[in-house]
Amino acid sequence: MIALAAVPYVAAVLVPARATVPVAAATDPTRAARTAGTTSAAPTAKTAKATKTAKRRARHAAMDASTAAHLTSPGDAKDTPAYRYAQLSQADCEVELARRHIDFVRETAPAVLAPVRLTGPLHGVVFRTDQSEKARTTSRWEIADCRLVLALDDFAEILRRHDIVEVRHYSMYRPPRSWPDDKIGTRHDGALALDAGRFIDGTGAVLDVDRDFHGAIDAKTCGDGAEPRPATAEALALRAILCEAVDRRLFNVVLTPNYNKQHHNHFHLEVTAGVGWFLVH
Repeated sequence: MIALAAVPYVAAVLVPARATVPVAAATDPTRAARTAGTTSAAPTAKTAKATKTAKRRARHAAMDASTAAHLTSPGDAKDTPAYRYAQLSQADCEVELARRHIDFVRETAPAVLAPVRLTGPLHGVVFRTDQSEKARTTSRWEIADCRLVLALDDFAEILRRHDIVEVRHYSMYRPPRSWPDDKIGTRHDGALALDAGRFIDGTGAVLDVDRDFHGAIDAKTCGDGAEPRPATAEALALRAILCEAVDRRLFNVVLTPNYNKQHHNHFHLEVTAGVGWFLVH
């Protein structure tokens, strides 16, 4: 059983418990005023706030149920690449980069345990933003935690089998505005996630997540019964690439356009330290 409070994508942990709003008040905020014999038809500020809170909590409860349905906690989680990479220290991770002959330079980035910048491709696949070559050399969006790079290196092996030579992403690192010096970040704060938007093959053809994924909110992404609608060649190619990575458990978190509207144009691929669960949504 997975403790939902430990999963950052479960909304319930973000909403403190509050007194239950009576159904009558929530659905008809003027009822109390009418019952008391007043002529006012406008809800009080307090009642309006309670109604808004009730609706927000209902939305969050629905999101929690949806997210929980896409979580797994396999018994062999500690044997997966995502788990093993997430436990590495900066020194051990950089040793592994060197062993794999991955070209990189060490960076400085608040909240990031092992910040690096790739200076070459991974198995012939370039991971980059849309920024100019000059801007990329100093772009904070292209800083990654070394542990994410190891997962991307494995992912690149899959991509090459599909003739993908370039991945255009929106960002890896997103510097937090304010952060304690001794605290390591997670997700994009810790440069442990990549938002992949387009996959370009050797002929220059582009698989665009926004255009080609053909999913639906809360639909199943991988496994039995999961399929794009319509099942175009491009949509099937995107699913094949993504679901191979899911099967190999390279990332703890894989979010797609099936998750919510905010992810309509990218795959969020994330390594999460210290957990034994996987979320594919």
